[in-house]
Amino acid sequence: MQLFVIFDKIFLVMKMKVINDPFFELTKTQINKIYSLLGVHTYTFIKGQEILPTMKYQNIIVILLKGNAQIIYTEYNGNEIVLEKLHENDLYGSIFSGVNNENCQVMAKEDTKVLVIDYDNLINSNNLKHNYFNIFLRNIFDIINNKFNDSAERIRILEKKQIRDKLLEYFEIQYKKSHSRKIFIPFSLKDLADYLAVNRSAMFRELRHLKDEKFIQVKNNIILLLYK
Repeated sequence: MQLFVIFDKIFLVMKMKVINDPFFELTKTQINKIYSLLGVHTYTFIKGQEILPTMKYQNIIVILLKGNAQIIYTEYNGNEIVLEKLHENDLYGSIFSGVNNENCQVMAKEDTKVLVIDYDNLINSNNLKHNYFNIFLRNIFDIINNKFNDSAERIRILEKKQIRDKLLEYFEIQYKKSHSRKIFIPFSLKDLADYLAVNRSAMFRELRHLKDEKFIQVKNNIILLLYK
């Protein structure tokens, strides 16, 4: 168990270095100038309200300034699948998040404020003469690139048929990223079941089997891989 304590401190530092902020390295003054350049709009939605239902037909990018939301896909039988969970400073768009699908909705999970950017304004070459705008644009496309990579990883996981295989594939992906046998899951284990698109109870049973078989150790949202 001492190994867990040592790695807890390491992972705390790693988490602090994670950057997922479109306004990273920008001052408030520069952010306000960007708002002016892009002619942005802000909207507020209450918990349980659909966010910008008409965006399916618009070429826009949305940044969550405050709150939490989920991109939800509704199957033909009414079953809902959470495609993505969105938090403060997260972004999504009709061109890269799949929300232009008629069966997709973006739902506010709490009172949420969003910033809306017209994509054509974002790629206006006249804005590139401003250094602060180039920083903002770099942040945006870095985040979009990360989202594409995350989607590719999730497809690899969802292609697996068995819950055990999905778990092990997820662990393998995280292991290759961190080069560490200790896997930090950036959400709760219940949320992990949603991410893997599996029954929560069945996933917890499989985790217990993996633990009993000495494949892993589990402490909260930290998994130690014993088979590596």
